[in-house]
Amino acid sequence: MGTAELSCASLESLAGDKTLSVVAVVTQPDKPKGRDLKLQPSPVKSLALKLNLPVLQPERARDEQFISELRGLKPDLIVVVAYGQILPQTILDLPKFGCLNVHTSLLPKYRGAAPIQWAIANGESETGVTVMKMDAGLDTGPIISQRRMPISSTNDSAALHDLLALLGAELLLDTIPDFVAGKIQPVPQPADDVSHAPKIKKEDGRIDWNLPAKTILNRLRAFTPWPGAFTHWQGARKARPRDEEAETRGRAAHAPVGGEILPGMHLLKIWKAETVELSGGTGEILLADKTGIVVACGRDALRILELQLEGGRRMNVTEFLAGHALKAGDKFEK
Repeated sequence: MGTAELSCASLESLAGDKTLSVVAVVTQPDKPKGRDLKLQPSPVKSLALKLNLPVLQPERARDEQFISELRGLKPDLIVVVAYGQILPQTILDLPKFGCLNVHTSLLPKYRGAAPIQWAIANGESETGVTVMKMDAGLDTGPIISQRRMPISSTNDSAALHDLLALLGAELLLDTIPDFVAGKIQPVPQPADDVSHAPKIKKEDGRIDWNLPAKTILNRLRAFTPWPGAFTHWQGARKARPRDEEAETRGRAAHAPVGGEILPGMHLLKIWKAETVELSGGTGEILLADKTGIVVACGRDALRILELQLEGGRRMNVTEFLAGHALKAGDKFEK
């Protein structure tokens, strides 16, 4: 049972193991996406169809018809990875060996929806994956196995996601044989060292320049690619060259002339940065040249290397400064 991209490595590993038989794949219903809101399958469904596996897509895991269908499959074991719904006790009790969940943290740390992002945001140097036997709580089931890995200072959440997906799939396949043979007994999670990883909101990406530069950088890495680390700049940009062809059709009569300076409040998304030991008024731009845009923080400063104006494309600082009148002394919104 899985939906997100995180689930795919585990599904592929299970399907490729000749000692196991995947009788069905359960995933969320297709969702409307894109400008035309066309229904799109989940990453897990796309992979399952590619592997010629039967797919079930109940609206709700509690639906009696779905539970009856699941019961008819007589599974010995249910594996759950980023499925996206809470399972009722009826399903937890259905398979002979219970339901196993692959969670991308070292439980009991970072229970919840976004363990990868919050581990990076909080400056953890290590994370890992846990295979647990599911119970009625949220990531509270007893631990069957764990595997650790360091968090590189260059990892953003997208990169760490991919590494943990592979590590989880590897641990799952190593764990199942000994677990079903009774060689591994689940161990209750420790009562101490519990922490939570709530779902990420767009506002989590807003930069607070009063924070230390290291903290801001960690949050930038954590919230890349979504929602991204962003700030607002009250400044000016150069207008793009006028579209002469469009103007001849009467659609650009009031368009700004190319190179004209357009003031306003702009949202900037920061993609890549590093910390530097400089100081100044928080949010103040100390330097803006080809080496980077250096912004003072609550402690030290952040050198921005790649950024993106809302509605524009991702650029390095040289490209950005060529089209935007950003200079030392300007300030970003705190």
